[in-house]
Amino acid sequence: MDQLLRRLRSWRGTRSVAGQIFALQVVVVLLLVTSAAVALLLQSRSDAERGARQRSLAVASAVASSPSVRQAVSDGRTSAALQQQARQTRERSHMDFVVVMSPTGIRYTHPNPAQIGRHYIGSIAAAQRGGTVTETTTGTLGPSVRSVVPVTGPGGKVVGLVSAGITVDRVSGVSGRQVPIVLGTAGLALAAATGGTALIGRRLRRQTRGLGPAQMTRMYEHHDAVLHAVREGVLIVDPHGCLLLANDEARRLLALSQDVSGRPVTDLGLAAEAERLLLSGRETTDEVIQVGDRLLAVSQRPTAQPSGPGGWVATLRDTTELSALTGRVQVVQERLGLLYDAGLRIGTTLDVTRTAEELAEFAVPRFADYVTVDLADAVLRGEEPDRLGTAELRRVAVHGIRRDAPLYPVGALIHFEPDTPQAAGFDSGRTVLERDMPAFFGWQAQDPERARELVSHGIHSMIVAPLLARGAVLGVATFWRSKEPASFTPEDLSLAEELAARAAASTDNARRFTRERTMAVTLQRSLLPHALPEQNAVDVAHRYLPAEAGLGGVGGDWFDVVPLPGARVAVVVGDVVGHGLHAAATMGRLRTAVHNFSTLDLPPDELLWHLDELVTRIDQEGDGGEGTPTLTGATCLYAIYDPVSRLCTMARAGHLEPILVHPDGRAHLPGVPAGPPLGLGGLPYESTEVSLPEGSSIVLYTDGLIEDRRHDIDEGIERLRRALASVGRTPEQMCQAAMDAMLPAAPRDDVALVVARTRQLDEEHTAYWDVPSDPSAVAGVRADATRRLERWGMQEEAFTLELILSELVTNAIRYATGPIGVRLIHDRNLICEVSDGSNVSPHLRRATTLDEGGRGLFLVAQFADNWGTRYTSGGKVIWTEQRLGTEP
Repeated sequence: MDQLLRRLRSWRGTRSVAGQIFALQVVVVLLLVTSAAVALLLQSRSDAERGARQRSLAVASAVASSPSVRQAVSDGRTSAALQQQARQTRERSHMDFVVVMSPTGIRYTHPNPAQIGRHYIGSIAAAQRGGTVTETTTGTLGPSVRSVVPVTGPGGKVVGLVSAGITVDRVSGVSGRQVPIVLGTAGLALAAATGGTALIGRRLRRQTRGLGPAQMTRMYEHHDAVLHAVREGVLIVDPHGCLLLANDEARRLLALSQDVSGRPVTDLGLAAEAERLLLSGRETTDEVIQVGDRLLAVSQRPTAQPSGPGGWVATLRDTTELSALTGRVQVVQERLGLLYDAGLRIGTTLDVTRTAEELAEFAVPRFADYVTVDLADAVLRGEEPDRLGTAELRRVAVHGIRRDAPLYPVGALIHFEPDTPQAAGFDSGRTVLERDMPAFFGWQAQDPERARELVSHGIHSMIVAPLLARGAVLGVATFWRSKEPASFTPEDLSLAEELAARAAASTDNARRFTRERTMAVTLQRSLLPHALPEQNAVDVAHRYLPAEAGLGGVGGDWFDVVPLPGARVAVVVGDVVGHGLHAAATMGRLRTAVHNFSTLDLPPDELLWHLDELVTRIDQEGDGGEGTPTLTGATCLYAIYDPVSRLCTMARAGHLEPILVHPDGRAHLPGVPAGPPLGLGGLPYESTEVSLPEGSSIVLYTDGLIEDRRHDIDEGIERLRRALASVGRTPEQMCQAAMDAMLPAAPRDDVALVVARTRQLDEEHTAYWDVPSDPSAVAGVRADATRRLERWGMQEEAFTLELILSELVTNAIRYATGPIGVRLIHDRNLICEVSDGSNVSPHLRRATTLDEGGRGLFLVAQFADNWGTRYTSGGKVIWTEQRLGTEP
């Protein structure tokens, strides 16, 4: 039972308002119909009783007034005729009984003859006195409604009584016949009322969205709480422009009274703009309007629904403080944007002067109307600024909205007086604000006449910001204002400081770069060949161009031409990875190493192998600490040209392949195998030997000449090959043609280019003899060599050459194996070469007094200007050189 009750309560709690009202209305209608039916039935019964009383009274009165009855009662004669008359009257009037009795109540007539002569049951006292009696009482026939009327004789004397009545059962039967009609009518009324109630409930259900009382109560409470607690004003306006609702915040924001609901918007005393917006009903979002000293953000939406009354809702937010804050935020955002743009536009190059110009150009007109930048001369030279120096600065940048401002020009050396803002800012490292220049509070001490001209020009305010970097003041930047009527404010100091700080950092970077680049260029040029050595094997032209300042910096590109024994020459070009002092210093070490290795007269592949070992050691040294950068690699191309054999032997370590240009103008790549870059270690190199006609050109270059971000490197090599493919041009012309065709406007890397035009030493300048392994053959060789020298006009060198030949050929015969050969070359020097099949090199030593030998090579070293040994695939060659008075 408890569970059932809980379910009923739950059902009652969850039913909608429409459902509960429907049920309540049904109950009320049922009660009303039931009450009406009962009332009708009771009324019908009452009417039946009243009718019975009236009929009984009327019948009794009629009988009492009948003459025959009056005569019979007066004479005291009761007869069957009176009984018969009473019966007929009863039947005609549909009464249940008509009784005629004596004044004392003795019956004369009765429907039941047995009751005649007996005493009447009922009240007759009033009738005996001449009145009438009407009552409901129980007689011989049961309960009945009856009336008693006197029968009067002459003189009004009561001579008898007449009673007529109807039984209660008969009266109830009359009213009972009305029950079906009453019940039918009540049923119809109940059905009609229930149907109407259902229709009303359905409409109410639609209007209340099927919500229950608790839900509607909560909704109202929440609605009321929200309206009072929300920090936004809420207004509801009907389609006729009347205010339906305004919450507390709306009344506060619009200064409305408490009794505004239902009043027209036009009577509220609102600002014109707010009134127009509320009356328009147009849809808007966060439209800002001014109401008094407030700025309100208004959002408005229509409330019209298919079944709704229409109108619109407006929400109000106070944005006064937000607008002020937004204004400040906007200023901050503008300044942040200014600083962001400054970071992009100031310091785009590593040039001190250009950085100062960028600061001046950027700040005008976004921050100032004129900007001047003054730097210490030491900074312009790339040196450290003098921390104890006075404010003697050189103007490096001036920019403004007009060109005729009376400011010091660019290039002027200005000695700022101690009282000036520039001197104060330079000495203290703090930003100085001069808000009211026309007041002349001391800033004019530098040049009073120029100061008056500045003020006359309209300049009224300035900020002096020191260019401070790494604790040193590099100079000052002065921001001048003229066109803008508002003076600089203390809030502008931070922005000026930020701009100056960015410019100072970029200026210091440019200064340090200038210093390092100057040192690197100086070092690089000191390490590169100042003049090419004299030799007759090739005609050489070259070009060397460092990278553009600020783009790549000085790199490690290098080249050299090294004369070798036997009138040969080595042409070498290389590139050290990286830029700056380290790359330049490493380039010098590699160039020195190539010179040293070339004195050993090593073949190109073996020389590159030794060079690779050296670079590996340099890398290992760089890994030792102290921040020394590690060399990640270097490239090199080494070529040896022999003008006697016209053979060119080449090997390369990661470098670009050379281009060979034949006398007929054909240019091609010789196909030199690509070896690994220097520094990788453990990998072999291969040489390529090419026979070149006299007048051919060997072109060696670095990647700075052909690299282009828009093209592949192979395309660059092909472009260079086409530029070199021409007939009849000198090496200088070929260099110039290559630079004109390939060199970018601003090289990002060093460019090195060497063009070597080959020569040939013909048979008139060389002589060769095979020498048998017989000591007696030495004399014949000396004689042949003497005759050849006479043909060449070298009689003075004959004696020395005979001595050298005697020692070298004798040593070859005694200590080496065959075949033995002698070659003389008439070049800039007289070259004597003795070859044999041994790989053992003789060593110069000092012989003691008792030694029988060991003095021959010593004598050779004393008489020859140069001598040495080189190894070949068939043995070795010992060579000597004797200087000549004239060239061949």
